[in-house]
Amino acid sequence: MPLPADNTPWPPPQWARHYREMAIDDAWYSGDRHRLSRLYRHHATRERKWRLWGRRRHDDTRPDHRLHVPLAGDIAATSADLLFADMPKITAADTATQDRLDDLADRGRLQSLCLGAAEQAAALSGVYLRTTWDRDVADYPMITTMQPDAAIPEFRFGMLRSVLFWRELPGPGGDREVWRHIEAHEPGYVRHALYQGTRDNLGRLMSLADHPDTRALVDSLDREGDGQTISTGILQLTASYVPNMLPNRLHRTAPIGRSDYAAPIHDLFDSLDETWTSWMRDIRLARARLIVPDGYLRDNGPGQGASFDADQEVWAGLKIPPTEGGNGITLAQFGIRVDEHRTTAESLVKQAAQAAGYSPSSFGLDADGQPATATEVDARTQRSMITRTKKAGHWRHALTEQLHVQLLLDRALFGSRVTPQRPTVEFGSGVAESMQSVGTTLDLLARAGAVSTSTKVKVLHPEWNDDAVKAEVALILSETGAAAPDPVGTFPL
Repeated sequence: MPLPADNTPWPPPQWARHYREMAIDDAWYSGDRHRLSRLYRHHATRERKWRLWGRRRHDDTRPDHRLHVPLAGDIAATSADLLFADMPKITAADTATQDRLDDLADRGRLQSLCLGAAEQAAALSGVYLRTTWDRDVADYPMITTMQPDAAIPEFRFGMLRSVLFWRELPGPGGDREVWRHIEAHEPGYVRHALYQGTRDNLGRLMSLADHPDTRALVDSLDREGDGQTISTGILQLTASYVPNMLPNRLHRTAPIGRSDYAAPIHDLFDSLDETWTSWMRDIRLARARLIVPDGYLRDNGPGQGASFDADQEVWAGLKIPPTEGGNGITLAQFGIRVDEHRTTAESLVKQAAQAAGYSPSSFGLDADGQPATATEVDARTQRSMITRTKKAGHWRHALTEQLHVQLLLDRALFGSRVTPQRPTVEFGSGVAESMQSVGTTLDLLARAGAVSTSTKVKVLHPEWNDDAVKAEVALILSETGAAAPDPVGTFPL
């Protein structure tokens, strides 16, 4: 992918619509009601009329009682937790390679990075994994996350061939000028460029030395070349795209992902906020109020009006007939439609969760407070597990690619002696069985003579290596007096 020409409209027109859609998803994901209000106030008048966050307030001096329920953030966080709460198993055939992979994953905080990246991918339709290096920061290649609303990818047959990342830099001209750093990834190369332009125009190409944020890149550029290129020393692309879900229903021919908030979930988010706003309005209106006659008011002096002391216990008698009504203190208190609002809110949350591909039980719904069997739990979470399996397929491919690139760069740039093998990434089932369920299963298998002590230890402690398992088996057999090996597996077939 060549670097953009001078005075290119920015963002590029072919990606402007994608960026607008991501901006809407990003506003809901942020949970910031001020961003939502600003976003929808600038939308078409037709949408503004009925959306809660698009309505103009006639009196800005009064408090804004609109409430926002951060369900969008909960959906994205649930997606990330389902994928990476338990880190997938990363393995290599070579022992030295495995040790280096484990070391890089630990030093690079790979699980934390994946959790954050998966959450952002669920909200913004996808995310990019980029492998880079900075010797002033770390003595190893680092896997980092890049945002889809700051990327221009190039696909071929649905596969990422190159990608251009960009970021805005602070400039001395304030809002009048915008500095942008362009980082283009191609197989074997990374190109850097600096542009000075405006909010909607890329402007003209500058030297990397013209801005303090890009000045350090000058020393890393190839000595012989165009003054923009850094050779990676490997043939692989140093970036991978992770689509959240496929296909994108609004752009069927484009291999970009689909957000968990894809239409019509935005409408459900808005309706949920409308419901909670109405519920809280009922509570405000239902505050107890006293209606008292003028005689009960205390004169505060000329020009100071009158007030009523609700804590006063003794009042002077009024000279009115005792049978004359309407002269006492009247309590005014309205009802609160609790059940109606709660039922509506729960229905909207369920519908939004199901539309996003998750089971309502993943959000604490559909639970009656009674203990559930393993079969019932599986049935309640089935939809979430299916969605997790779909997403895991996209993540497995991208993670494998960049872990392999990390090993290749580690050898090419940092002198590692490890053989850069392509690792294997395996996601677990995602369902954690209780110890009671596991114990019952093992007990039944043991009574049937269908499981060995070694297998039982491995099931209980899957993270243990073979030496730890053998030591535990020997300890169990010595304590139970069964010094001989288990009968299972000792008889000839």
